[in-house]
Amino acid sequence: MVHTTDTHVGKMIRQRRWLIGMTQQQLAESVGVKFQQIQKYETGVNRVSASRLWEIAGVLGVPVSSFFEGLHVDDAAGSAVSEILPDDPMGDKDVIELVRAFYGIPTSQRYRLLALARVLADTDQ
Repeated sequence: MVHTTDTHVGKMIRQRRWLIGMTQQQLAESVGVKFQQIQKYETGVNRVSASRLWEIAGVLGVPVSSFFEGLHVDDAAGSAVSEILPDDPMGDKDVIELVRAFYGIPTSQRYRLLALARVLADTDQ
């Protein structure tokens, strides 16, 4: 049975990997596993050991604690609850790619692009 914590950690690994533009194969090679194992980690099918999570965090350039952000204990049930919702925009690969591209644009141009996006979002079409 897949545990909420394992699913949450896997989603956070995938989110960070997408954000920095790394493939599952690249991450797998960096930590010494097959890419299928990374797939299993990211879906929560396989639990990530503490030492492997430490390695993954190092490769992805984040503290281990970042994989647990948004996870809390449901006081009533005493079990872990993930605050990452299926409609979480940062769980969408296109959004991650857009954010990555946005930060590749010179700062002065970012403001212009942001203004354009706001105008487009306000259209009634």
